[in-house]
Amino acid sequence: MFPVLMTIGDSINDVFYDFDLAIFKFFAAIQNGFFTVLAKAFTTFGDEAFVIPMIIFAVALMFFKKTRKYGFALCFAIIAGTLITNVLVKPAVLRIRPYNTLQDVDWYMQAYFGAGTLSESDYSFPSGHTTAAFEIATALCLCFASDGKKKIAWIFPVIACCTMGSRVYLMVHYATDVIGGLIVGICAGLIGYFLSKLCMYLIENKKPFTMLKDVDLAKLKPLKWTEGKGGVISIAAVVIALFCIGFIPSLSEGGESAVRCAYEGDYICYNEAKVDDEDYPAIDGKNYCKIHWNMLNEETAASADADE
Repeated sequence: MFPVLMTIGDSINDVFYDFDLAIFKFFAAIQNGFFTVLAKAFTTFGDEAFVIPMIIFAVALMFFKKTRKYGFALCFAIIAGTLITNVLVKPAVLRIRPYNTLQDVDWYMQAYFGAGTLSESDYSFPSGHTTAAFEIATALCLCFASDGKKKIAWIFPVIACCTMGSRVYLMVHYATDVIGGLIVGICAGLIGYFLSKLCMYLIENKKPFTMLKDVDLAKLKPLKWTEGKGGVISIAAVVIALFCIGFIPSLSEGGESAVRCAYEGDYICYNEAKVDDEDYPAIDGKNYCKIHWNMLNEETAASADADE
């Protein structure tokens, strides 16, 4: 089954080879120290270290009347995007990362090393970072626009577009990967927004959901300061803190400090190895990325079945 599914990723590589390389060449030409730091900053908005705390923050927003629909929209959007990308599409397409498939393209590899040799541990299509950035951006853009705050709403898609570009600049995704992530992210954001509207309708109009109508932590005396400008400042402070938590460690990621997958077959795997992870224990003392760990375990299981 694995080789058949692999042809989906291989087909995308073949069809869009010239397009993807042309985009890589553009970003390689503008590569410099400042843009690399800037790319790492924008890529943070799609990183797990930012997105996972964001969903927890979104749950907290549900308990405040003024921000409830934003919390619902974010939660549903992130869940939808994660399921579509990681559960459905990536396992179906099985596209290998460009820093593994383009090792015979010297200028690409030079650009990859020049951008800091960042890596991931799973498949490439669609871009999970781009999906995350656009699912959040779409949900928030629609929520702010529906509240008449269009001057704020446009900021989120701009950030998401910069996140999308950063993944190609850092040479960890093909342009077609991030286009796929953009489509999935927008769809997930729309799902999040309309499910949020449904929840708000139920809470406002349908029993027993109406019992949640007056739930508002802002009414509690210790949290009175979350009203008005205090609430805006608090939300901004939390988002900035979450961004810093994800961004600061990213400055030292990659390079010689990274633990790479031990696989050496058709290519030298530059994927990030899973280290000290109970779900992906070392095999014969070696650490592997998610892809090759699963492959090796499938081969071991098949061999055991054959011996029986």
